[in-house]
Amino acid sequence: MWIADQWKDYEVIDTSKGEKLERWGNYLLVRPDPQVIWDTPRVQAGWRHPNGHYHRSAKGGGEWEFFDLPQQWSIQYRELTFHLKPFSFKHTGLFPEQATNWDWFSEKIRNAGRPIRVLNLFAYTGGATLAAAKAGAAVTHVDASKGMVGWAKENAAASGLSDAPIRWLVDDCTKFVEREIRRGNHYDGIIMDPPSYGRGPKGEIWKIEDSIHPFIRLAAQLLSDQPLFFLVNSYTTGLAPAVLTYLISTELRKLGGHVESQEIGLPVRESGLVLPCGASGRWEARY
Repeated sequence: MWIADQWKDYEVIDTSKGEKLERWGNYLLVRPDPQVIWDTPRVQAGWRHPNGHYHRSAKGGGEWEFFDLPQQWSIQYRELTFHLKPFSFKHTGLFPEQATNWDWFSEKIRNAGRPIRVLNLFAYTGGATLAAAKAGAAVTHVDASKGMVGWAKENAAASGLSDAPIRWLVDDCTKFVEREIRRGNHYDGIIMDPPSYGRGPKGEIWKIEDSIHPFIRLAAQLLSDQPLFFLVNSYTTGLAPAVLTYLISTELRKLGGHVESQEIGLPVRESGLVLPCGASGRWEARY
């Protein structure tokens, strides 16, 4: 498992009964987590006095209950700053477990010894975009949500990256990739964080089990003659890490290199164990 254990402003304090107790900067949140199927005693005081608690509804969805929580606040990871705000379906605007991937590809970009172009697809609020840009890459950031792209720009400004070479695009990722292929554009690194299910700006339906393999095949056509890395993230519990290895290996075999997939996770302070948070598949060049 790849573990995001370098955070200072974020931690999972405890997990129990379908929920996790987290510290985001100076604030404590209780949020549901489908992986937490264990029933351990809630002895940590934070369970009784959180700043926010997202309650799941038996009918699906849920709602936030707030106790002295600002509408927006910030946390840092290394040299990056992220604006947080609780919004629909339990999210805060950041997936902290992805920091283990940020560190991985940032090192590759810094050590490449040449200009690196990165494409970030389903790019959300820009965590991977900012990490790649801070490492020195020129980044194309694509997401179907105008609001998420706007939020990513705010994070870039907060991180001192307003003038970094980042293209911000609101677009359907599949259609964008198809147009880039026709235009003959190429990238040295590709990152994709596809949803389990989603809709594009014009109602296009994305279902990961049906769409992920054709999309990897399509996106692989955008790799340059000297590609550096290819990263696929999945939060769909039915997709084991070995499935990601199989998909990536099938489409990138001709490039050589190395493929590895693992669960990603976050350390839990109270138990000393690791909370699983999805999986990532990584291809890297071996020159």
